[in-house]
This record gives sequence, structure tokens and C-alpha cells, in this order.
Amino acid sequence: MFDHHYALRTTWTGDRGVGTTDYDSYGRDHVLTVDGKHEIQGSADRPFRGTLDRWNPEEMLLGALSQCHLLSYLWLCSTNGVVVTAYVDDAIGTMVQTKDGGGHFTEVTLRPRVTVAEASMVEKAQELHHLASEKCYIASSVNFPVKHEPTVAAAADAA
Repeated sequence: MFDHHYALRTTWTGDRGVGTTDYDSYGRDHVLTVDGKHEIQGSADRPFRGTLDRWNPEEMLLGALSQCHLLSYLWLCSTNGVVVTAYVDDAIGTMVQTKDGGGHFTEVTLRPRVTVAEASMVEKAQELHHLASEKCYIASSVNFPVKHEPTVAAAADAA
């Protein structure tokens, strides 16, 4: 086993000159930075007074799950003789807000549409989604179900 450590900086940029004097007085804007990478401009989701054109934590969690599955899946395909030529995931997630102001995700569903080079690869490509789910570091770290509704087609059939 190997330990991997990650670090980033989150900087709040939403002070409107009066700090957090009340719930309406401050912006939810913030910036995520990691040395050597483009910054991510974040905010709260719109219902929580966030900025519409910035990423919110809920979208980033959904994105992390989708990305992790993609990367685990591509690795498994490459080591199992399946040539993926296209991959698009239209992931969806559900979060419930609790009466006390908190909340939690109840489930996420990943819906990858995969294209493989040859029809003979379709069955194996479909099977590897289950294993990719087991290998995904992020999905293994959350306490709600991450479901999968993949479709796989051969390049000739997808065209």
C-alpha cells in the first residue's frame, strides 16, 4: 500500500466590505488553487446565494466521481485489450437538505456512453464498468450509492 497526499488552497473572495455581519452581507465566491494548475472559481449553489457561473461543491463532488470512474475505466480497458475511442458521461446526483440547514447526497448515477474500436470488445467493455466502480478511489470514499447506467457501442455502430 502507498499513501498519496493532496493539498490545495481555498481562498474566500466574497467579502463585500462588511464580512459576515449577516447571512445576506457576504458573497459565497472562493478560489481553489494548486501550484502549477489553473484555478477553479467556486461558489455556493444558486439556492444558497451562490454565483451562477462558478462551480459549486456539489457539482465538484459529482465531477470527481465521474472523473474517477472514467480514469479507472480507461485504465482497466487498456489492460484488458479494450480500445476505447470515445467516452461521455452525463452524471446526475441527488442531494437532500435537512431541516437543520445541513444535507447530504443520497445517490449519484453515472451514465457513461462509451465507444470501442470493435464490436468484439463491447461485452468486455460493458463488464469493466463494475470493476471500475470498485477501483474508483472517490466512489470508495463516499457513504451513498454510486450507480452506473453505461452503454457501450462499437465505433462502426456508433457512427
